[in-house]
Amino acid sequence: ATAPTGLLIPPSNVMITYALVSGGASVSALFMAGYIPGILWGLSCMAVVYILARKNKFYSNVQMSGKEKWNVFLQSLPCLLLIVIVIGGIIGGVFTATEGSVVAVVYSLLLSLFGYKSIKWKDLPGIFKESAQMTGIIIFLIGVSSIMSWVMAFTGIPQLVSEAMLGLTDNKYVILLLINVILLVVGTFMDMTPACLIFTPIFLPVCQALGMDVIHFGIMLIFNLCIGTITPPVGTTLFVGVKVGKVSIESVIKQLLYYFGAIFVVLMLVTYIPQLSLWLPTVLGVM
Repeated sequence: ATAPTGLLIPPSNVMITYALVSGGASVSALFMAGYIPGILWGLSCMAVVYILARKNKFYSNVQMSGKEKWNVFLQSLPCLLLIVIVIGGIIGGVFTATEGSVVAVVYSLLLSLFGYKSIKWKDLPGIFKESAQMTGIIIFLIGVSSIMSWVMAFTGIPQLVSEAMLGLTDNKYVILLLINVILLVVGTFMDMTPACLIFTPIFLPVCQALGMDVIHFGIMLIFNLCIGTITPPVGTTLFVGVKVGKVSIESVIKQLLYYFGAIFVVLMLVTYIPQLSLWLPTVLGVM
C-alpha cells in the first residue's frame, strides 16, 4: 500500500514525463512538491497499520537488550547504505534513475552473496528464473495497457469524457472530484506513463481554467495514477507484492480496502488544499 510513494517522493520518472507533456513545468518544483503528499500517504497507511494491529492484537513478545539493538543496527547499516548510494548517485548525476535501479540490484546481490551470505551460488539459477517470470508478467501488463492507451487515443474517448464532464457542471470542486474519479478508473487498467501522456493535455487546460497551478495538477494526477499501481486488474506493484509474498490476490485486496480508504482521504486533501503541494517548492524558491 505504501510502495507507490516512491513515485511521489523524488526521483520520479513519471514527474519528468509530466514536465515534458505539460508544456515545461519545472522538474525541480515537481520533485519538491511530491514530498508532503508522499509523506502524508505513508503516514495514513501507518495509521491504518496501528489501528489494525490494536484491533487484532498484533503484539510482539520479543524483548531486546540495548546491546542486541545496537548489533541489529550495525547489521542493517550495509542495507541502509543502499539508499545513500542510489539517491546520492542520482542527485549527484553519476547515473540516471533507471540506471540507479540496476546499481541497487547489483549492490543487493553482492551484499547477499558476500556480506550476509543469505544467498548461495547454487540459488542464483532459481532466482534468475523467478525474476524473469515476474518481469515477463509486468512487461505483459504494461504492453496491454499501452495497447489500450492507443485505442483510447485513436477513438477519441478521453476528449469525449472531458466534454461530457464539463457539460455536467461548472462547479470547481465537483469538476476536480470528477477528474479524480476518472483518473482513478483509468489508473486501474493503464500504465502510468501512457495515462500521463494522454490525459495531461486533456485535463490540464480545464484545471488551469479553474485557477489550478500546473504543479498542483501534476501532483494530483500522479497521486491518482500511483493508486492504480496497487489496484487490479493491471496493478503492477500489486502483482509484484503478491508474487513476493506468495499470497492470493483475493486475500491481499480484502486487506487493502482499509488502506484505500485512508489513501483516498489524503488524495482529497491534496486536491483541495493546494499548499500541501506548493508550499515546499515555494519556500525553496524553485517555483
